[in-house]
Amino acid sequence: MDAVTSQLVLGIISLVISIGLIYWISRRKFYRRNMAGLEGFSSFEASLFVRFLERIGKWLAYGLIVISILFLWSYSRMKKDKEKQQQGVKTELSV
Repeated sequence: MDAVTSQLVLGIISLVISIGLIYWISRRKFYRRNMAGLEGFSSFEASLFVRFLERIGKWLAYGLIVISILFLWSYSRMKKDKEKQQQGVKTELSV
């Protein structure tokens, strides 16, 4: 597997993981709500701890989204550079 393909694979994997993490955190938050729409926790400390971890998880997911965008951008740049090199080789061979 060359560098171009690995950039694409890493970009897709990090994007899928980050979207899955955001979905999982939001789903947990949704199912923690009661009939009145309030989140139910067993204690104040549990409330603080869970919310803190969810906030860290969401920031981690947002960071992974940025990283995946950078991977996908670098993949497109590397692919264009590779195509330009191949075009240059074809024109040199035809001359």
